[in-house]
Amino acid sequence: MVQEQALSITRSCAVAKLSRAAYYRSQLDSTQRDGAVITALNEVVAKHQRWGFWKCFDRLRLLGHGWNHKRVYRVYCGLRLNLPRRTKQRVPQRERRSLVVPALPNAVWAVDFMSDTLYDGRRFRTLNVLDEGVREGLAIEVDTSLPAKRVVRVLTQLKEWRGLPQAIRLDNGPEFIAGELAIWCEQNLVDLWFIEPGKPDQNAFIERFNRSYREEVLDAYLFEDLDQVREISHDWLVSFNEERPHDALGSLPPALFRHCVMAARSSTSELST
Repeated sequence: MVQEQALSITRSCAVAKLSRAAYYRSQLDSTQRDGAVITALNEVVAKHQRWGFWKCFDRLRLLGHGWNHKRVYRVYCGLRLNLPRRTKQRVPQRERRSLVVPALPNAVWAVDFMSDTLYDGRRFRTLNVLDEGVREGLAIEVDTSLPAKRVVRVLTQLKEWRGLPQAIRLDNGPEFIAGELAIWCEQNLVDLWFIEPGKPDQNAFIERFNRSYREEVLDAYLFEDLDQVREISHDWLVSFNEERPHDALGSLPPALFRHCVMAARSSTSELST
C-alpha cells in the first residue's frame, strides 16, 4: 500500500490492522528468535526422552531459564515433541459364563481370530466359528483384514443355511465390541457372551479348535497366496466335521453326531405326539 498506492505508513497500517511498531520491526526467523529455547529443550529431551512437557518445563526453570510456559510449549510443539498418549481402552466388567452347553446344534456358537503369514511375509487373519454344542466348525474366513462388518457378513451367511444360535461366546477384541456386531445381534435376538479379559480358558472350545487348526494347517504348510489358504482350510474343515472322531462326542465326527442328535429329537417328538 505504501509503495503501490502511495499511502502513508499510518494509513497503511490502519487498513492492514497492524501497529506501526510491527511495520518498523524487522522480521526474525523463528529458529533465530527461539534458538536458546530450542537448544535448552533439545538438551533436556536428549537426556530424558520419555519426559512430558511439564517435566521438561520444570527442569528448565530449575536450570535458571525464565521463559514463559506458553512460549516453551509453542517451541515444544514446533519440535514435534508432544507425543500422543496411547490410552488403553477399558473393557467393562464381564460375567463369567459356564462352559456347560447342551449337546444341541445352535445353542452356543464361539468365534475367535487367528493370524499367520504367507511365504512372502504378508500377514493374514482367520475368523473361526464353532458350534459348541456339537463341536462342529461352521466357518473359517481368511483375509488380510477382517473388520467388524466382515464378521457380521460371515454370521449373516451362516444364518441363511444354519440358522441362528441363542448366544455367541467371544473375547473382547475390537472387532467384537464394535457397534456393528452388537446391533446385528440385537436385531436377530442373539446374546453376546463376552469372556473376562485375559481369560482365554473361558472360551476353551474354540481355543481347542484353534489348536487343531494351527497344528494341522497353519504350521503344516507354506502358503503362497490367500486362495491356497482358503482351499486347504476348506478341505480341512470338511474333514474335521465329517471324518475326524471327537472324544467328547463318543468318538463320532461332529457332523454325524449332529445328525444323530437331530434324529433322536425328531423320534422323541413323534413318540410324544
